[in-house]
Amino acid sequence: MHRRIVKEERPIPTITTPTDAIIKMIKTTICGTDLHILKGDVATCKPGRILGHEGIGVVEKVGSAVTAIKPQDRVLISCITADGKCEYCRKGMYSHCADGGWILGNQIDGTQAEYVRIPYADTSLYKLPEGVDEDALVLLSDILPTGFECGVQNGKIQPGNTVAIVGAGPIGLAALLTAQFYSPAEIIMIDTDDNRLELSKRLGATTAINNSNGKAAESLMQMTKGRGVDTAIEAVGVPDTFILCENIVTAGGTIANIGVHGVKVDLHLERLWSHNITITTRLVDTVTTPMLLKIVKSKKINPNLLISHHFKFDQILKAYETFGKAASTKALKVIIDM
Repeated sequence: MHRRIVKEERPIPTITTPTDAIIKMIKTTICGTDLHILKGDVATCKPGRILGHEGIGVVEKVGSAVTAIKPQDRVLISCITADGKCEYCRKGMYSHCADGGWILGNQIDGTQAEYVRIPYADTSLYKLPEGVDEDALVLLSDILPTGFECGVQNGKIQPGNTVAIVGAGPIGLAALLTAQFYSPAEIIMIDTDDNRLELSKRLGATTAINNSNGKAAESLMQMTKGRGVDTAIEAVGVPDTFILCENIVTAGGTIANIGVHGVKVDLHLERLWSHNITITTRLVDTVTTPMLLKIVKSKKINPNLLISHHFKFDQILKAYETFGKAASTKALKVIIDM
């Protein structure tokens, strides 16, 4: 099922609980997850929902219980809403917050609008640091913490490891940037798009493999002398790419899934039952956002390298078209300015 995206007038949202804030958006973006929603892969998102879970803005109003931010503060909007009090939040698993999680642009209206209501504002917004490029900060809403937490941390990357990242889209490239915190010996990028593979090499990949012929696993195993990789990061969300990870992970290695999967995937336990591998899944918790903000401010990484296009908000339908046809438009992250 494919859904249609439209642009329409809606009322400005209002404070509904004392912990809310209303944010006037400055910049937002489009995520691959938004495309999955339009394909019908996310059953929790109903027709008519305003999409978007990323961006920066200015605080317009706050509820009576909000103490950490005030009107006129410039803030980063986390893709994850957290009450900070429930059992899951106390474990640092904000993605499964009992009254939040990934609800923005999914179960409640999101950031692809002039104004957005943010529940639990004290624990779901971050004040913007001064002197940091605002385009770069947009990427801290989701893709940088997602690539880092779901791919790099879950993938247990260590110094000297061999890592493969399957999918050189924005999330895969975010994993590439943050994997280098741990000094792996090799980072092998696998994709079918030569443009993205060439960019990945500029961003630090040691090898790039084009899988258009379906023989990436064979090429990688030859390259590693039959050993495979310590960490295989799946950053696409389709069966073939997950199975590719199954085919290239070494004994004792880890498959770290990031991709949003809309259909079942075969797990080949007839081969892997004795392989001592770990398979991890995760929805980003954004617990690393404060740390990543410091790293971006110090210019240890440059998220702007993942931005390919800019659009005005009145061009958002064109932005969706451009982002959805990335193979021909060479789109990565698109920034939408209000």
